[in-house]
Amino acid sequence: MIAYYGKKLLLLLGSLFLLSLLVFFIARLAPGDPLVSYYGDRVEKMSTEERWQAEERLRLNDPLPVQYARWLEGALQGDFGISYKYKTEVTEVIGSRAVNTLILGGTAFVLVFAGALALGVFCVWHEGRLADRLICRIGTALSCIPEFWLSLLLILIFSVALGWLPSSGAYTPGDGGLWDRLQHLVLPLLVVVLGHLWYYSYMVRNRLMEEVRAEYVLLQKSCGLSKSAILLRHCLRNALPSYLSIMALAVPHIMGGTYVVEAVFSYPGLGTLSYESARYQDYNLLMLLCLISGAVVIFCSLLAQTVGERLDRRLKHGAEAAAVATVAAAAAEEGACAHD
Repeated sequence: MIAYYGKKLLLLLGSLFLLSLLVFFIARLAPGDPLVSYYGDRVEKMSTEERWQAEERLRLNDPLPVQYARWLEGALQGDFGISYKYKTEVTEVIGSRAVNTLILGGTAFVLVFAGALALGVFCVWHEGRLADRLICRIGTALSCIPEFWLSLLLILIFSVALGWLPSSGAYTPGDGGLWDRLQHLVLPLLVVVLGHLWYYSYMVRNRLMEEVRAEYVLLQKSCGLSKSAILLRHCLRNALPSYLSIMALAVPHIMGGTYVVEAVFSYPGLGTLSYESARYQDYNLLMLLCLISGAVVIFCSLLAQTVGERLDRRLKHGAEAAAVATVAAAAAEEGACAHD
């Protein structure tokens, strides 16, 4: 077990190292002037000597390998440098924004998977009926709408036309109460949830449809078990392990959607901060944001892979053995095929 998880840890660290190399050199070779981020409009009035001194002060004159080695040495000690734009430690800047992203993304994650589970079960329960067909068509249409376009549409309706909800920010300056923050959260949260809900509901629906058509379900029906007992106690229970693996893979997916929505709504989170750091060549801030996002993506991918490997080991005897075990458990639970 130590060797197994040690390999996973080395893979995570190696991937982060390659990511840092890629982001570092691409950011510095991209067009733009990082001095504008630090000095603002004063850069246009600087002489050649003043500009050279400013670059020397920010250590931008050294060769790129030297700059990367210096950054890596500081990063290993927990020092990621200062933000050129905010003139403070990048960890402080990110810490002040991370809470907003965790609230928006975390709430959306819970709502998406709770809703996907409920919607998937509902569709399977009403398979082939009008409700199932209607939900499938509406869900497919919503999942095809780009999140930035849906954001602009909701802003136009609920903020501009109706004036019910604010169109930007996380709170009103001078207020910041709970009710005010909830009002600012509604539209971004709605966009993230609508953009991902049907995608995972469809996965749940298909997975449950496979279970409903399995052989052990026919045996349970012959024993007299009710439809609700078969679907909720057995089919859903067998589908949950794979659902957990999907949830791990969905974290980066929902996080990416949250970043896009934050940029559209000017919501002060990591997504907006990432856009600003890339726009103004705020190298130190951009590096740490990319590493945090990359670490989440890589960790969740490794977690999903680990869960899948553990499940494969448990199910290595094949589907027939799993079906027999399920039928035996059902018989014991229902009192030797007694009606629920």
